[in-house]
Amino acid sequence: MILVTGGTGFIGGYLVRHLAELGKPYRLLLQPGIDQQNLPRQTKMDVTVSSLNDERGLKSALQGVEVIFHLVGVERAGVRADLMETEVSYLDRLTSLAAEAGVRRFFYLSHLGADRASAYGLMKAKGVAESIIRKSGLIYTIIRSSMVYGEGDNFTINLAKLIKMSPGVVLVPGDGSTLVQPLWVEDLVTSLIWALDMPRTENAIIEVGGPEHLPFLDVMKLIGSQLQKKRRYVAFNALQLSFLTQFLENRIKGFPTTVFWMDYLAENRTCDLDSMPRNFGINPARMKHKLDYLQTALRR
Repeated sequence: MILVTGGTGFIGGYLVRHLAELGKPYRLLLQPGIDQQNLPRQTKMDVTVSSLNDERGLKSALQGVEVIFHLVGVERAGVRADLMETEVSYLDRLTSLAAEAGVRRFFYLSHLGADRASAYGLMKAKGVAESIIRKSGLIYTIIRSSMVYGEGDNFTINLAKLIKMSPGVVLVPGDGSTLVQPLWVEDLVTSLIWALDMPRTENAIIEVGGPEHLPFLDVMKLIGSQLQKKRRYVAFNALQLSFLTQFLENRIKGFPTTVFWMDYLAENRTCDLDSMPRNFGINPARMKHKLDYLQTALRR
């Protein structure tokens, strides 16, 4: 049995669909109060409801579980997120209980740049989480991923919203030269599932990304072109833009960017271009070929 946390999120939703198509038995761990609209559409589904700080509920959820995909994240919550609680305290409890329950394998989705000594909150929290997993005694696979995009994401769709709502001018962090390596969600999820049967991924930290190192400005222009929106992209001090983003997050419900974007874009977030072919035998898709969903997403 495979336990999936964060199965109603962006990446988790794709993973659950693939598991169902492959006929692999899985169980969703749902947080109390989850929006029912986010539940997968599969009719045969093992579901348990428990918060990640409920020890009794977690013990029940872990019965018969051999593999865990831990995909819970807080980025969508922006300034309201409690990084240390979700990324560290909850994870510490889950790994301890998983080890007691005899779980065979633990998968964790981290970020490029994760480091417990990082000056950036999100990357620091991810680095601490990785350390907890390595010391848990579980057989682990930690995937440090670049920015992930696809239908339903928190990356390209929110950038598209920002570009669409901007009055002719779009502010760009710094000069827009920070490099990112966008990875299509289907390629990431395929690598997660294939890793189940790849012994060399056990007790390993693997960095993955797409087939291109792209300046963030080029990504914004690519999305703007897909939307057929002509905009002027203006360089803006990154620190000031971070404060501005936090201000707007607190005052505009559903504002499309979050303070965590500044963590992503503070420095280059890339790995080797051959990371996916070398580690998983996957030739990842180029971003410009996989953005058809944007027009439909903005009409919803």
